[in-house]
Amino acid sequence: MRPERYRGWHRPMLVCAGVMTVLAAGSAVGLALDDRTITGAPAWLKPFKFAVSIAAYSLTWAWLVSLLRTRLRLAHRISTAIVAVFGVEYAIIVVQVIRGTSSHFNVSTPLNSTLFAVMGISIAAVWTGTLVLTVLLLRTPIADPAARWAVRLGTLISLAGLALGGLMTNPTESQRRTLDTGGFEGVIGAHSVGVPDGGAGMPITGWSTTGGDLRIPHFVGMHALQALPLLVMAIGLAARRWPRLRDDVVRTRLVLVGGAAYAGAVVLVTWQALRGQPLVRPDTLTWAAVAALGAVCAAGTAWALRHRATAPGHPEPGDARELAVTDAGRG
Repeated sequence: MRPERYRGWHRPMLVCAGVMTVLAAGSAVGLALDDRTITGAPAWLKPFKFAVSIAAYSLTWAWLVSLLRTRLRLAHRISTAIVAVFGVEYAIIVVQVIRGTSSHFNVSTPLNSTLFAVMGISIAAVWTGTLVLTVLLLRTPIADPAARWAVRLGTLISLAGLALGGLMTNPTESQRRTLDTGGFEGVIGAHSVGVPDGGAGMPITGWSTTGGDLRIPHFVGMHALQALPLLVMAIGLAARRWPRLRDDVVRTRLVLVGGAAYAGAVVLVTWQALRGQPLVRPDTLTWAAVAALGAVCAAGTAWALRHRATAPGHPEPGDARELAVTDAGRG
């Protein structure tokens, strides 16, 4: 029998989501009142973004853990450990803001180097814990096939998105030169590609508008965890109006197409960022890739919605209600 203490949503994750929501609000106040900048960005922007992202992650996994049917104690302990790791990572970010220096890529002093190393260990621990939870979830039976594939694809793409964050820890060309020739400035790694960090950026996200930005694929990939389950919900709502979408096969096909499209988008924005190209300034080659992805998605959607042959005597889902009404009239 499933232990009572493991029933329902994972409580520490829910608490973490609530705390991070409060901290996001506090960071927003900091953005309004504190005019300091760190590496060209408002000092409290990073705590704000991390709080929002951690809250979304925690809320989603609090729900996903509730779907598990085996290894519940293991999943509970891993999830609780992830919450603790998030607390450590967020505390370091806030401490560095208070100190007026950057938290990521900062190895300028022994203290800064140690704090950045702890953050690196933290994200590795989160990725490993998420991997184990994902494996457990992949083995969990979910009755609705569309929801099952949304959860599976969402967790796998999210895991890849988390891993893409590792691209930011590689030294840039200019950093390699200073390491070889002297004049090291105490920074290893960068968000931007082709331009220094701290330049012109997009509102709220701060993503570079002058060069590539590796935070984009990291962000887009991670939030497949929310996007694909939301797609299932949207299809369910649309099915109230369009009977075709009530067919489990059609809904599952649409989720598979959506998952493939989302994975393609992650690959596309990663490729664009690595080429040193801003998200808001795609070149002809990038537009061609976008068009190709759009064409594949359109073809996939047409395939998903196409008429499905049924066995003799078995009506299409969209015709079930009409058949029931007809039979009632005959009676």
